[in-house]
Amino acid sequence: MEFLGRLLMVIGAVLVVIGGLLWVLGKFKWAGSPLPGDIVIERPSFRLYIPLATSLLISIFLSAVFYIISRWLREG
Repeated sequence: MEFLGRLLMVIGAVLVVIGGLLWVLGKFKWAGSPLPGDIVIERPSFRLYIPLATSLLISIFLSAVFYIISRWLREG
């Protein structure tokens, strides 16, 4: 039961950090713009957005977060 409590605390802390980052970064104009590497095709009545670079950055960030969490839980 101690493991589940610790896991829920970590998940809650990660969600608070992500929420805080989104809240702070949302105030900057550049935070919503596509990154270099994202594909954007715009036509008069059509818009296609493929976030390749954004997906890669999110994947790297989440991999690092889950690696740190797994190391922390394994040591405890």
